[in-house]
Amino acid sequence: MAATLTTSAPSRDQQSSLVTGMTVIWAIALAKFLFHVYFNNRYGYFRDEFDYMSCGDHLAWGYVDQPPLIPFLIHISRAVLGDSVRAVRFIPALASSLLAVQAALIARELGGKKFALLLSAVTVAIAPQYLSNGSLLGTNCLEPNLWMGCAYFVILAIKRDDPRYWLWFGVIAGIGMEEKYSIALFGFAIVVGLLLTEQRRVFLNKWIWLGGLAAFLILLPNLLWNIHYHWPFVELMHNIRAEGRDVVLPAGQYFLQQTLLVNPLTAPIWITGLIAFFVWPRLKPYRVLGWSYLFCYGVFFALHGKNYYLAPIYPMLLAAGAVVIESALRRPRVAWLKPAIVVILLASGAHLAPVVVPMLSPDRFIAYTHYLPFKLPVMEHSHARAVLPQWYADQFGWNEIVDETAVAWSQLSPAERGDCGIFAQDYGQAGAIDFLGRRYGLPQSLSGDKTFFLWGPRGYSGKCLIVLDDSRENLERLWSNVRYIGTSADNRYALEKNIDVFICRDPKFGTLADLWPKLKKWR
Repeated sequence: MAATLTTSAPSRDQQSSLVTGMTVIWAIALAKFLFHVYFNNRYGYFRDEFDYMSCGDHLAWGYVDQPPLIPFLIHISRAVLGDSVRAVRFIPALASSLLAVQAALIARELGGKKFALLLSAVTVAIAPQYLSNGSLLGTNCLEPNLWMGCAYFVILAIKRDDPRYWLWFGVIAGIGMEEKYSIALFGFAIVVGLLLTEQRRVFLNKWIWLGGLAAFLILLPNLLWNIHYHWPFVELMHNIRAEGRDVVLPAGQYFLQQTLLVNPLTAPIWITGLIAFFVWPRLKPYRVLGWSYLFCYGVFFALHGKNYYLAPIYPMLLAAGAVVIESALRRPRVAWLKPAIVVILLASGAHLAPVVVPMLSPDRFIAYTHYLPFKLPVMEHSHARAVLPQWYADQFGWNEIVDETAVAWSQLSPAERGDCGIFAQDYGQAGAIDFLGRRYGLPQSLSGDKTFFLWGPRGYSGKCLIVLDDSRENLERLWSNVRYIGTSADNRYALEKNIDVFICRDPKFGTLADLWPKLKKWR
C-alpha cells in the first residue's frame, strides 16, 4: 500500500511553482487579516465576547458553557494588546486568515498544484461562515483551524505511510477539545472512517493509541473540572434541548443552509471534493475524510444541531474539490476558466461579505438585505424579533444597559455600596457590567446564568441589591423595599433593550447565599 501512495519527487520547476503558489496564498491571508482588522470595530462588543472576557478574568479548567482555551487566550491577548474591539478580535482575525493557508496546504498534500492552492484559499477566504469567524471572538473562530489540523495529519499519515502522525492528530484533537467539545465528534468520525476503509490496519499500530492517550491527557484537567461540578455542560445542553429554544430545520433547509455557510457558488467545489474521496483514484486513499463528513453531517442533523456546527469540516472538501477542478482544467483550451472561476468567486464573496462583516451602517445593512436572494437564517426562536440578525443585534444595547445601571449605583450612599451587588439575568448583561461598567466604578456583577452562578454571591448579604430585567411583582416577593430606577434607553438595533433597573432593600429570604441555589439558570 505504501508503494501506491508514494509519488516521485517534484522537479525543481514544480517546487518553484509551489513556492510561488504559497507566496500568493500568504498574500491572500494577509489581505484577509487586514480586511478584518479594518472592519472589526464598526459596531460594538458582542454578547459572547463579554462572557469570554469575564471567564478570562476567572481562569479555570472549565466553564459551564465552554472549555477553557478561549478564555485563557483572551486573557493573554488583553494583557498584550488591550481592550479595544480590534484587540479583542485579533485572535479571530488571525485564525480565520490562517485557515486559507491551511486549506492550501491540504490541497498541496492531496496533489494540487498552483491553481488548486489558489482556488482552495479563495473559497475559504470568501466563505461567509469563516468571514464571520474572523469578525467575532468565540469558540467558532479557532474550531476550523483545529479540525483542519487534525485532517492535515490524517492525510500525512496515509500519504507518507507514517503512523507517527497519528500522535500529532491526537495532540491537536486534545487541544481542540479544550476549545470546543464538538471536535470529539470529528475525531470519532475519523475512527469510523478508518474502520470502513483499508486504513483500519492502523489500529494495529501503537501510534494511533498514543495519539488517543495524548488527546485524553490534554482534555483531562477539563474532564476533572466537569466531574467536580457534576457535568454542568451536559446539564446545560439537556436544558437547551428540553426548552426547544433552537430552530429545527427540515432536511432540505439544513442542506441549503450548509451551502450558504460556505457561499452557494462553492457548493459544486466541495461536493465534487466529497465525491472524489470515494471515486477518484487519486483521492480514494483518503476516503476516510469523506466518511467523516457523512458521519458528522448525519449526527448533527439527527441531533438538530445548529447549521454552523458542521462548518469547520468544509476546508478539506474545498481543497479536494480544487484539486479535481485543477486536473479537469489542465488542457490549454480551457485554461481561461481558471481566472474566470476565481474572479466570479471573489465577486460573489464581495457581494455576501456585508452579511457577516459589519461593512455597512445598520440602516444601510437593513436596506441591503432586501436585495439578497435568500432570507437570513434564524437559529433561535428569540432572535426573530430583532431588526438585525443576531450576530449584529447582539453588538448593540449594552452601553445603554450599563448607563442605566450606573444611574442606580449613583443613588446609593457610600455606606450602602460596600454591600450592594448588581444582579443581571444573563451572561450578556453581567459581562457587559463587568467590562463596560469599569468606567463608572461598578463592581463585578452577579448572575445565576452559566458560569456566573458558580462564582456565587461574592459575599454580598442581599440587604441591598441592584436588579436588572425583572418585574416589580416578582421582586416584591423577595424584598420589602423595591424601588424602580428606570429603563435602559431604547436602541432599535439591539436584541436586548428596554431593560428595567431596580434597587431592592430589606430582604425577606435571609441572606443572598440562602437564595442563591434558586437563582441558577442553565439554559
